[in-house]
Amino acid sequence: MGLALQVYRGRHCVGTLDDALTVATVASLVGLVVFGTNMVPASPWVPRSVPVVATFVMVALAVGARTAVRLRRERDGRPDKSSARRVIVFGAGTEGQQLIRTMLSDPGSNYLPVALLDDDPDVRLRRVLGVAVRGTRADVARVAEAAHADLLVIAHHSLDATAVRDLALAATEAGLSVQVLPPLTERLRSWSRLSDLQDLDINALLGRRPVEIDVAAIAGYLGGRRVLVTGAGGSIGSELCRQIHTFGPSELLMLDRDESALHATQLSIYGTALLDTPDVILADIRDAATLCRLFVELRPDVVFHAAALKHLPLLEQYPGEAWETNVCGTDHVLRAAQLASVDRFVNISTDKAADPISVLGRSKRIGERLVAQMATESEGTYLSVRFGNVLGSRGSVLTTFADQIANGTPVTVTHPDVTRFFMTIPEAVQLVIYAAAIGAPGEALVLDMGAPVRIADVARQLMGLAGKPTEIVYTGLRDGEKLHEELLGRLEVARRPIHPAISHIDVPTLDPDVARARASAVGAARALSELTTPRPAPDRLLVEEPVPAPATATPVGETIERSAS
Repeated sequence: MGLALQVYRGRHCVGTLDDALTVATVASLVGLVVFGTNMVPASPWVPRSVPVVATFVMVALAVGARTAVRLRRERDGRPDKSSARRVIVFGAGTEGQQLIRTMLSDPGSNYLPVALLDDDPDVRLRRVLGVAVRGTRADVARVAEAAHADLLVIAHHSLDATAVRDLALAATEAGLSVQVLPPLTERLRSWSRLSDLQDLDINALLGRRPVEIDVAAIAGYLGGRRVLVTGAGGSIGSELCRQIHTFGPSELLMLDRDESALHATQLSIYGTALLDTPDVILADIRDAATLCRLFVELRPDVVFHAAALKHLPLLEQYPGEAWETNVCGTDHVLRAAQLASVDRFVNISTDKAADPISVLGRSKRIGERLVAQMATESEGTYLSVRFGNVLGSRGSVLTTFADQIANGTPVTVTHPDVTRFFMTIPEAVQLVIYAAAIGAPGEALVLDMGAPVRIADVARQLMGLAGKPTEIVYTGLRDGEKLHEELLGRLEVARRPIHPAISHIDVPTLDPDVARARASAVGAARALSELTTPRPAPDRLLVEEPVPAPATATPVGETIERSAS
């Protein structure tokens, strides 16, 4: 009977439920045959109860022996307690259980699960291979201390971004590193492997999910067109070039004054960078004559203006440089675009242009106003796009933190309560491409970036990811820095006629001749301040009203906000 059911051919792993059921089936069948045979004679060979009792004894001994062997194998196969990382798994569901089994079945995994956490009250008494549920997310610090853990793994995919951020922050404050098990849809299989574990995505740390923009559906205006990008060697400009290239422009023109940056951008797109083709343009936007000549010769259809000076503290020292590049340079690009009859022009701005107090913010605000002025003078569509801090861009706060943590030096934060808006480079570039399709002349488009994030919290979370805690030093707010950035100025009216996460605002115009005359009269620094000083604003007013959307999109309603705060 055992041979027929393959009990002795390694059909199951020793001690599994399948193995126990097979052994019980064999014993039951044998016991039934013996019991029936014993009943045939008039005088039974043995008492009738013997086959029944023997069956139960046989099952107990066979299953018990196999279970003992399995327990021994599992104990021998567990990671070394003295060297393995002690892990708390958040999520006692199917994937959390599978992850614990995987950790405990691989002696080389270097992961030893010591506790489970879950917010579901129905799993409070659950144990997985001896690992018990010991609390909820509120108990991270207590459990970490009691279990001497050093890593938290999140295996719970119904958490929203804010909950993940709060959990990661609590873990970091408790001295834990944080990793995450991706959703099943990203792993394309139904089981969990240790190689699936990955560092927490920075969007989750920031408590927001990227805004979904179907760029491919509206980026047809780039196909077969001549597209020029200024500042093509920068973080935003280079990503713009890479994404634009995927839409098949007839020609992609990359302009920058940094030859090494141009080389890197061309290499990232084409896999080669000989710098001997006309699509790579070495020029400075401060040189008006050269820009006009190039634009008239090349005749671009679409222009993305990403060239700018952007380091706030440096521009506070040199406001004249901000004026020459961010104001005059923008005006030069606009005039050249007008000469070339550019169809679409997108200026890249910043959230610091909303009620600006810094040289950077004021210069970018004036740039928005110059674009709005050109929109009234030209037949093409001229507009601006405004967003917050871009993760991974040159000089961004996260890049600075990463370098400081890697070098073991104190992490410098201006103020314990300072907050900023964040978005990723691809997300910012998608907004720029999308804006050129949906924006109206003279507008500035602003992405809904969720709630602002405390910079000090981001620093602690990055330390947790790196596993290298270090000191945070608060340096104080510098000239031109706000404690909390804003996406909209107090006089600005925001509408959302097309995309629910993209606001459209009207920008007042500014005659470049007036701007130049004022700078000549009072100097660049004072002109920057005078040309961006807002007038008194009305009280806050919220108005909900539907508006017709442009033919290129489906209307989703509109929100208008007037604010004096």
